[in-house]
Amino acid sequence: MKDSERRPDPLPVRTDARKAVLAGTALWVIAAVLCALFLPQLDAAGFAWWLGCALFGAVLGLIGLVVVQRRRR
Repeated sequence: MKDSERRPDPLPVRTDARKAVLAGTALWVIAAVLCALFLPQLDAAGFAWWLGCALFGAVLGLIGLVVVQRRRR
């Protein structure tokens, strides 16, 4: 198709990235709380590292929230 026959590209959709980052961070926090509650069972099965992973995800989500907020200004 030739460029002259193409329709123009649609405009980008405006979204609120804060909601997506906040939802993901909330899920990581919930995962961390659940891992902390079941830590004895996780430790016995060799899955205690899940708690660290969930905490790391929550911290990265908070950093992402700060970055998104700064880019919004």
